[in-house]
Amino acid sequence: MFSKWLRISLFNLMLVAFLGMILRYKILFSLPFLDQKHLLHAHSHFAFSGWVSQILMVLMVAALSRQKGALVFAKYNWLLYANLISSFGMLIFFTLQGYSLLSIIFSTLSIITSWLFAYIYWKDLNQLPVKTIAHCWLKAALVFNALSAMGAFSLAFMMANKMTSQNWYLLSVYFFLHFQYNGWFLFACMGLLMDKIQGVFPDQRLMKQIFRLFLWACAPAYFLSALWLNLPVWLYVLVVAAALGQVYAWVKMLQQLWIKRMTLKTLLGPITKFLLLLSAVAFTVKLSLQLGSTIPSLSQLAFGFRPIVIGYLHLILLGVITLFLLGFIFSEKPAFQGKKIRLAVGIFTTGVILNELLLMIQGVAAMSYILVPGINELLLLTAIVLFSGMLLLNFCVRCIK
Repeated sequence: MFSKWLRISLFNLMLVAFLGMILRYKILFSLPFLDQKHLLHAHSHFAFSGWVSQILMVLMVAALSRQKGALVFAKYNWLLYANLISSFGMLIFFTLQGYSLLSIIFSTLSIITSWLFAYIYWKDLNQLPVKTIAHCWLKAALVFNALSAMGAFSLAFMMANKMTSQNWYLLSVYFFLHFQYNGWFLFACMGLLMDKIQGVFPDQRLMKQIFRLFLWACAPAYFLSALWLNLPVWLYVLVVAAALGQVYAWVKMLQQLWIKRMTLKTLLGPITKFLLLLSAVAFTVKLSLQLGSTIPSLSQLAFGFRPIVIGYLHLILLGVITLFLLGFIFSEKPAFQGKKIRLAVGIFTTGVILNELLLMIQGVAAMSYILVPGINELLLLTAIVLFSGMLLLNFCVRCIK
């Protein structure tokens, strides 16, 4: 059952890459039967729910099954299907209708499913005889996922009532994004990693300190996306402290990983090590950019240019989260190996790196009001590379019994 859900999740990632390719195609060429804005909503919602949330749920259930037995998947099967159905409902109806009654119904179903998953999974964690630091990360992830729904509901409320306040619209969008990216996604990934390598770190006190720093910093870090509101001094100081706290915690984490690098080398396979290293580099870049954004002038400049925002979001979703999850999948499923799979991973990873470089170039050029010749053609080519890598990966894993 675990292998089945892994294959479904990887298929969903391939669909996300396909939608990204179509979006890039429509910037250059006519495709009149598809609305660009509707397709963009479908792409983002399906990436969050159909790919990241789906695979996180699958991997979290797999982690639980190691302590409670394989039958745990039967208990969560209906929740995994509910999330899958709601994800495809959003994919279809956002593509066809944008924000309509049906797309909002499936979005709401997705949120309710995440709440039910959080409730049941929390109870199962509490029933385990041994509590670890991994459980703290996973519980925090569940809370942040539930909290992010406030942004989605406020956004739906504003659209339903045709409210046009730009500030409230942006605050709602950034609230949802922040507690998904920096809450649910990040804390769940860290929880899975801690569960995988918990025996490597004997100093649990330090691991708890790192967790508490990230936990404390998560809520105030939301206001990094709202520095254009001219925040009061006390809140701005809290935001800067949160950004510094995350950097400090990450440095401490990297120190521990470096000390235990030989042990980790034997624990993780070559593909996993490669992907997790790239994910760690991307996360380091993310935290550095986040710290730089505490300078108000830089923050206003960055958030004023769409390519920079898009590049930053893709850095997190592709560079940090997706590469980590792919690496973790290969560590959980050693059978998903071989030359063709390594080739597929190499193609996809090349696409991720090229995509970030091109978006960075486009963003920096936009800040100087310079149009880079051929940049959209290159981004389309990169989107094709990403899709090709995922297409080959899906073909390979389906040939493995």
